[in-house]
Amino acid sequence: MSNLKFKKEDIIAVLKSVLKEDQIVNINNFNNEVLLDIIPSNPTHKAKSELSKTIIETLKNDYNSNFDYKIDFKSIPKTIQNNDSEVLSSVKNVIAISSAKGGVGKSTVTSNIAVTLKEMGFKVGILDADIYGPSMHIMFDLIGRKPLAVDVDGKSKMKPIESFGIKILSIGFFTKMDQAVIWRGPMATKALNQLIFDADWGDLDFLLIDLPPGTGDIHLSIMQKISVNGAVVVSTPQIVALADARKGVTMYRQENINIPILGIVENMSYYIPDLKTQEKHYIFGKDGAKNMSEDFDIPFLGEVPIIQGLREAGDIGRPGALQDDSEIKKIFSEMTKTLIECLLERNKKLPPTEILKIKTMAGCS
Repeated sequence: MSNLKFKKEDIIAVLKSVLKEDQIVNINNFNNEVLLDIIPSNPTHKAKSELSKTIIETLKNDYNSNFDYKIDFKSIPKTIQNNDSEVLSSVKNVIAISSAKGGVGKSTVTSNIAVTLKEMGFKVGILDADIYGPSMHIMFDLIGRKPLAVDVDGKSKMKPIESFGIKILSIGFFTKMDQAVIWRGPMATKALNQLIFDADWGDLDFLLIDLPPGTGDIHLSIMQKISVNGAVVVSTPQIVALADARKGVTMYRQENINIPILGIVENMSYYIPDLKTQEKHYIFGKDGAKNMSEDFDIPFLGEVPIIQGLREAGDIGRPGALQDDSEIKKIFSEMTKTLIECLLERNKKLPPTEILKIKTMAGCS
């Protein structure tokens, strides 16, 4: 059975010999690694250790010996997993902004798309899912602010903080500027769950999730618990960044994830040192992300050049796309229109009246 492809239902069938089906919370596969979330019948350390050994031996003997199996024991009942249908029922579209590479400008792109959507008339929220390196509290001038607790149907919820009409939640609201978040994966995932499910997001047309670098626990948790409508991959043009961006694309296309990629954004595309000549200097290479979008047959959403004003705007907490009649505003306006068109193309279930409304608000043709 060494050539057997990953199939979740087949794994469940094999594990029925050692587990009850309701003990299996989730199963995910990344390349040669299979991750299993299991609820143990006996929570003691010895019992969990023995159960883990039994599960792995059973899968290697009766399913596929080539996979690397990893067990994560859960103490919460399965009935409260995947509860996004209730908690996020008032959020119409969830879009993940990501790249497996750090420092390529995901947060800058997220914040500027968010304010552009707001300017178009949409209700927008941002979840800063970068637990270890949050930045939305800086980019929206919210340093030192903390969410208030509100009562929602008898339950205490966090009220996202609003800035420029955008509802925002970030771990940055709960830490000091120079405080490092030193948490293992489960702790980070727990914090993320609280930001998602213990929040009163209210009615939103768009919830943008600013993901951290990589393809790890945070990404898995998001994809397991939230119905993501699509993803945007951000990269800079150089080969080193593109190599990681390709891994991000591959992650979304895994059979057990299968989240549509709405488009690719190329950040830091070029620099114009002399506004008179308008000569473009391709510091990090030319058309790298655009070529990658063609390789993967993914829409190219646009280029963001190196603009000093864009960096300064993020540093002072006022996203650059808010600047009227600016090049930054024009770039993100066109990018956001293309993003919405790609989203509508993917979502065939919307009624024609809703599609027309969204297109009109966005100024799409």
